[in-house]
Amino acid sequence: MAEKLVIVSDMWGSKKGLWITSYLGYLQQYFDITFYDSQQLANIDLVVQSEENIHNAFVNGGIDTAVSHLLKKEKEPCYYLAFSTGGTIVWEAAKRGLPVKSLYNVSATRIRLKNERPDVPFHLLYGNNDEFKPNEDWAKRLGIDMEILPNYGHTLYTDEKIIQKVCLDLLQEVTQITPQAKKVV
Repeated sequence: MAEKLVIVSDMWGSKKGLWITSYLGYLQQYFDITFYDSQQLANIDLVVQSEENIHNAFVNGGIDTAVSHLLKKEKEPCYYLAFSTGGTIVWEAAKRGLPVKSLYNVSATRIRLKNERPDVPFHLLYGNNDEFKPNEDWAKRLGIDMEILPNYGHTLYTDEKIIQKVCLDLLQEVTQITPQAKKVV
């Protein structure tokens, strides 16, 4: 039986998430996948889907709502792959008891504002040009190693080379299988 992998989207959810199909294409043969649109988890339903409006909705209660919903939905330990705001949601849920085998967070926003880390295995991946990535002082203070890729910004997770890298990393960690694909970056 395949391991369960929960994927949590960035703030755009499935509305601007065509890139998510690449992750699903690579990973679905190895995992039993559950996908959550972060806007749906947060009960965000805006008439005007601007970046500012969505961001404000998450900051003003949406993240907390999404964390509560994720805690209600997921009761068994499993693997998580989360992007941007989705990474913040899973990070916070893990601190509140979400059963996590491991968390692979790509461009997780707002965790840089937190003073504690979840007590679960996790991997943080950021682009060097990501204005929302935590700084080195934060990482040292919390005893966290971050993987920083040069020449990438916040949405590195939409780049096909990064998609392949993240999927290979996950597969190697979880299945110990090395699929026939080239290592990138």
